[in-house]
Amino acid sequence: MSVFKDKTLLITGGTGSFGNAVLNRFLRTDIGEIRIFSRDEKKQDDMRHDFQARMPEVANKIKFYIGDVRNKSTLKYAMKGVDYVFHAAALKQVPSCEFFPMEAVKTNVIGTDNTLDAAIDAGVKCVICLSTDKAAYPINAMGITKAIEEKIAVAKSRLSGDTKICCTRYGNVMCSRGSVIPLWIDQIRKGNPITLTEPKMTRFIMSLEEAVDLVLFAFENGKNGDILVQKAPACTIQTQAEAVCELFGGKKEEIKVIGIRHGEKMYETLLTKEEAAKAIDMGNFYAVPADNRDLNYDKYFKEGDVKRATIEEFNSDNTRRLNLEETKAKIASLEYIQNELNGIPNLV
Repeated sequence: MSVFKDKTLLITGGTGSFGNAVLNRFLRTDIGEIRIFSRDEKKQDDMRHDFQARMPEVANKIKFYIGDVRNKSTLKYAMKGVDYVFHAAALKQVPSCEFFPMEAVKTNVIGTDNTLDAAIDAGVKCVICLSTDKAAYPINAMGITKAIEEKIAVAKSRLSGDTKICCTRYGNVMCSRGSVIPLWIDQIRKGNPITLTEPKMTRFIMSLEEAVDLVLFAFENGKNGDILVQKAPACTIQTQAEAVCELFGGKKEEIKVIGIRHGEKMYETLLTKEEAAKAIDMGNFYAVPADNRDLNYDKYFKEGDVKRATIEEFNSDNTRRLNLEETKAKIASLEYIQNELNGIPNLV
């Protein structure tokens, strides 16, 4: 008997890449119901027809709810009878958040606050909030709003009663909606040179399946208020671009460098130096426990953490760096890539 047996799971932003990956993983299990909560009826309709065609025997487990995390009343309606929530709704494109930062605030900050309030009020047992490496030492609007999302989650966890709240923080999810690899494939097929921002830029890379694994690890092993990260490998953008060229017949010598976009970093961080000092090593993952001291700081003035000065942050420059062959193998293993190579349409 699994922990999800006959239970109801709600996924905010559920029509995105993560929601599709969760459905592919869970629909044929003993889970009772999966609720897809989002504001785009066209994407919901596409998802409905896709799963009815591919998994007709279990597609009736999916229930669709039109709503917006910016609107608490729609969340309250969708949250009735829910056992668990995966909060994936977000504005996540760095350049667009730079130009429209208040829209990022409305979705990533206020939307998270609304989601957690609705979940606590409904007696949800566990909420996992999806965050990003851009929330650590944030320099752009997207990262700043996701950092505030994490702060809201940790703050709510102190008063959430029987509702466990955790965050997962992860790097670039390859072939997720809006990511660069599908763009490169399209450029190659049109006979155009592929474009990249800065060859020496490094990024953590993981698959959608690994993103789901991280959320499930947090669900099963996280404590209230924890932030959990995976020990992901990284590669340079140049290496990633060359790997895609080799897989799809692109010309590596014609790769075009267009320069760093608005708000981008040369490397990303999954654990800050301050977080690394208190992080718990859990094998393939780190857990950063919540700081649950109260506001009476005077009673802590004699306590310090001398090891903080010696522990490095965990970033995409000092993690394990994949070479070209390793990067190509990791990309080639993705279902999205296999579908593209075999001429099978991808919904996401």
